[in-house]
Amino acid sequence: MVYSHKPNPFFQILVHDLNNSLGLTGAIAGYESTKWRNEAMAEHLMEWLPEFALKYSDLIDTHSSTWRERMRHAARLVYQTKNSGQRGEIGEILLHALVRTVFNSEPAISKIFFKSSSNDTVKGFDAVHVVEINGDLQLWLGEAKFYTNYNKAATDVISELSKHVDDQYLRNEFALISGKLDPNWKHYEKVMMLLNKNTSLDQVFSSMRIPVLLTYKSSTIPKYQRATDEFVAEIETEIRNKYKDFSRRNIPKNIAIHLFLVPLEFKQNLITEFDKKLRGQQA
Repeated sequence: MVYSHKPNPFFQILVHDLNNSLGLTGAIAGYESTKWRNEAMAEHLMEWLPEFALKYSDLIDTHSSTWRERMRHAARLVYQTKNSGQRGEIGEILLHALVRTVFNSEPAISKIFFKSSSNDTVKGFDAVHVVEINGDLQLWLGEAKFYTNYNKAATDVISELSKHVDDQYLRNEFALISGKLDPNWKHYEKVMMLLNKNTSLDQVFSSMRIPVLLTYKSSTIPKYQRATDEFVAEIETEIRNKYKDFSRRNIPKNIAIHLFLVPLEFKQNLITEFDKKLRGQQA
């Protein structure tokens, strides 16, 4: 089963608070040899690329002789996306990696794979995962904002959340997701029933979570060169203050949300390292 073979954990989880209405996970890349680990973070995101970008049937058919071609194909799908200079896909892959690592989720579909052309923008939620708890499934529909400015990231994602929890929007999104689920996936029948138009949205909401990823330029990271106790205390305070701000905003009340906050040293440095590795897979 391919989903049991996740990349090794990379991020340091500084904060992890579970809350029925608004949970929080704060994750950092950390330092190495006095520098923030942008290159290592980009490498870790590349390790997630095949399962982020490819469909289920391709993944379960992957073995040592096909893995290289699978990686190249996944890299091409991501590299050719619209507005690649901004690399918003980094946020989507980061959300994918964190939900998988922290909550042991399984991706239901790859929206990147189902793009009809390299000029398409993939609409809807940025991640479609499920989490199995005591035999029951939770549907995790994620939103990611790979930004420098926290305030803009929070404002933009809350605007989208308000639209995305609208009944008609969800019905339309469920129809699109249902058409992309792989019948060979072990959760196919359960998820299809959950997304069925005859299933009350009240039932869906009770089995649904929205993971929200926000990145932002940290004011703490440039002050240090290694993860001292002082750094850890300051960056944790920074993360918790962002969470407090987010919790005071006009977030939807009818759905459970889990906020992932990932402070960055400098967004462009991560984009540069990730682009290098994507180009390296084109050869």
